[in-house]
Amino acid sequence: MNHNASLAAPPRPTRRIVLLSLAILGMASAAFAVRRPLMMSAPMCMAGRWHGCFDTFNGVVLMTLVALPLAALVVGAVALRRRAAGVTSAWRMSLAEVGMVHGTVPFLWMTMMPGAGAGIVPGRVSLVPLRDLLTMGPLGTVGNLLVFAALGFFAPMRFAAMASLPRILALGAGCSVLVETAQYVLRLDRVSSVDDVLVNAAGAVLAALASRRWWRTTAEAPSDRPRPAPAPAG
Repeated sequence: MNHNASLAAPPRPTRRIVLLSLAILGMASAAFAVRRPLMMSAPMCMAGRWHGCFDTFNGVVLMTLVALPLAALVVGAVALRRRAAGVTSAWRMSLAEVGMVHGTVPFLWMTMMPGAGAGIVPGRVSLVPLRDLLTMGPLGTVGNLLVFAALGFFAPMRFAAMASLPRILALGAGCSVLVETAQYVLRLDRVSSVDDVLVNAAGAVLAALASRRWWRTTAEAPSDRPRPAPAPAG
């Protein structure tokens, strides 16, 4: 019976290939769906113009996608250097570090973009929970869920101290509070809402749940350090 069960279950490399293929297919489908808005910003971005590229959501998303190969090269270079130094889990650590930066900075950039009345309209605060949630709309809700999703996904993979859902929740909420406070202080013509904090923190927790099988445990903590070279015999 065990033999038949092992034959029925696909081997691990096959499952990895299937999951990777599904991920690539999903990314390709998403890129195809938003191709027209992205292409509207392409001429400005290719010309290196700030206006029309880096001050628009479409331009930031386009530049994030274009920078993906560079991010992959950075992951490979850092991982190979760590492996040469004898560090275990070099690929996972390198992917987590680059993923946290590449997946979080663009969303922070878009979140901190000033509105039309920046510097003129006074800061606005909404402290009533769930009042603004209905006005966000599906696109706004998904965007807020993704702001710290990369941080929640990769932080437990890199830091053993973050391998806990309450800590990820606190990390996402704390970072979101800082962002909302900066929006209010800088008068960016945005509403600093408690619902943004709740949704951002929820996105970090959901992403952390998705990466739970790759979390770094406290038992792996010393693996950051290079393994000592064996002493010569005799």
